[in-house]
Amino acid sequence: MKPKVDLSKILLTSAGPLLCIIGAAAVIFGYLRGEAAVILSKAIMVCMECIGIG
Repeated sequence: MKPKVDLSKILLTSAGPLLCIIGAAAVIFGYLRGEAAVILSKAIMVCMECIGIG
């Protein structure tokens, strides 16, 4: 007899690493597009507004 393969268990165990790889790829893609500088400048403006300088 062939052993039964539990597809749901395979999907659950591979979902975490797959999502980590997709997340890392998204971060690298955003960095290469220059999004880090945009986010940093927006964060600086929000902080300056919160303390009353901006």
